[in-house]
Amino acid sequence: MTTVIKKIVGSVITILAVSCLVFIAFEIISGDPALAKLGISATEEKLAALRLEMGLERPLFVRFFDWVSGVIRGDFGNSYSYNMPVSELIGEKALTTMLLALYSFLLMIVITIPISIYSALHKGDLFDKAIQIVNQINMSVPAFFGGMLISLIFGMVFKLFSFGGYVSYSKSFSGFLSYMFWPALAIAIPKAAMAISLLYTAIVEEIKNDYVRTAYSRGNSSRGVFYKHILKNACIPLITFLGMAFADMISGSIVIEQVFGIPGLGRILLSSIQQRDYPVVQAIIVYIAFFVIVSNLLVDILYRVIDPRVR
Repeated sequence: MTTVIKKIVGSVITILAVSCLVFIAFEIISGDPALAKLGISATEEKLAALRLEMGLERPLFVRFFDWVSGVIRGDFGNSYSYNMPVSELIGEKALTTMLLALYSFLLMIVITIPISIYSALHKGDLFDKAIQIVNQINMSVPAFFGGMLISLIFGMVFKLFSFGGYVSYSKSFSGFLSYMFWPALAIAIPKAAMAISLLYTAIVEEIKNDYVRTAYSRGNSSRGVFYKHILKNACIPLITFLGMAFADMISGSIVIEQVFGIPGLGRILLSSIQQRDYPVVQAIIVYIAFFVIVSNLLVDILYRVIDPRVR
């Protein structure tokens, strides 16, 4: 329990450190948010008045303290472009991106586990060889390109979904899940290919271990030995990969959203970067970092639960 508490405290410190680095990074890079908002034809008087309104004229350490204290409270300030609180602006969009990442993660697990088990137990047969070839192809195809292929084949050719027909979860959750299945599949396939390769190799190696032969010699059933011992031990390296994969899916969701026309964080992130709307960009980066850190924390805790040797 003490180790878990230390990891939680360490994660909180990491999130605060990331927030500080994000603030400093946007102070260093060139660009004037006031000029980006008013345009190059704006007079110096108007620029000075807008900078004062935005709080850009305050000392750096004052703005830094306000930023960090706001992050702790969940307040990321006001958007320069939209003139509204950043938390309200990205709230629903952040949830959409998070649900897409979670959907992708669940699809990855559903695809990975049965295929890995069947392929490992039938090592060397035609299905196993086909899976290895398909895996190599899927690992080499970027998620955004896979999303384009899915849109072309299943959207335009087979008409299984209407491209751009996004339905908000607040209007129809079933419609939301139906449309989001395809972008989630595009994100899940490359990660599932990696996970299948990892779990397949782990199962094959575990089957060769001495404890497996000992378990069989004691009269245990093949199913019991496999699920209680082989699969459990083979999943240990997979747990670490799943944590990294989920973190990567959150950032990958932002790209896929552009391919499928989903109003998540991706669209507002790109526009905010172009408009020098730093509070919005900073909030999105901290949001992504938060879920990456939390997912890694959960993996550490789960790792200790599954593998007693770590404890």
